[in-house]
Amino acid sequence: MRRLPVLHIGLFLVTVFTTLVAGTLQQGINPIENPLLLSKGIPFSFTLLLILGAHEFGHYFMSRKHNIDVTFPYFIPAPSLVGTFGAFIKMKSPIMDRRILLDVGAAGPLAGLCVTIPVLLVGLYLSEVRYETVDTGFVPLGSSILFSIMNWIVHGSLPDNSNIMIHPIAFSGWIGLLVTSLNLLPVGQLDGGHVAYAVIGRKQGLVAKSVLVILVILGATGWIGWLLWAGILFFMGTYHPPVIYDWIPLDTKRKVIGWLTIAVFVITFTPIPF
Repeated sequence: MRRLPVLHIGLFLVTVFTTLVAGTLQQGINPIENPLLLSKGIPFSFTLLLILGAHEFGHYFMSRKHNIDVTFPYFIPAPSLVGTFGAFIKMKSPIMDRRILLDVGAAGPLAGLCVTIPVLLVGLYLSEVRYETVDTGFVPLGSSILFSIMNWIVHGSLPDNSNIMIHPIAFSGWIGLLVTSLNLLPVGQLDGGHVAYAVIGRKQGLVAKSVLVILVILGATGWIGWLLWAGILFFMGTYHPPVIYDWIPLDTKRKVIGWLTIAVFVITFTPIPF
């Protein structure tokens, strides 16, 4: 019988608080002056944690299905614009073959995306469209292929002088897409590294190096944050370690899921997030 995961619960509760603070500050409200106004941060906080929780529990339940010893999610609170650095789980037993690697690696991003899409649709519906250029005081957000499609579904084709005042729920959905794409970078032991290795084997290392070059180029010409990401990923390692029974191939269904997950990376990737 498992002990009560006190540390995991504690980190989650602190992350609830920090994301509530972040959501309140995004509304232009100082929660220190009136702590009761923390409730203004609920739309952002709860939807973001729902997305992150779906992602990590996707990994967790798939790991348990394959009898992998795995921890509950660790949520990471942070004094940042969004109040968190995300969440992660820790696997304590090795991955036996590429079929299991694909299942576990893809489960998190796909589960998170299943929550992110309806959250983003609701958030975009609640967002206000203004047909003049205004200075909102916020940094403009970049757009991925999927975000652009969903924005078109909700608002249709907008003129050049339009400006979307994004709702907190939509902002949490936008972050959900960004987190999905970051996790699906086919590098090292990120989710994307797991999926890429499961699908193409040792060629994953070459793909990872190519992705790092692209991130450096994007960092030099667009968003400088990609330079930091490229540096972090380089020092973490670009190659994915082999699984125990590396010669066991993927079945057709898993190949389809693998390539679908790679497609999700393409349509959620935002070249210039900010």
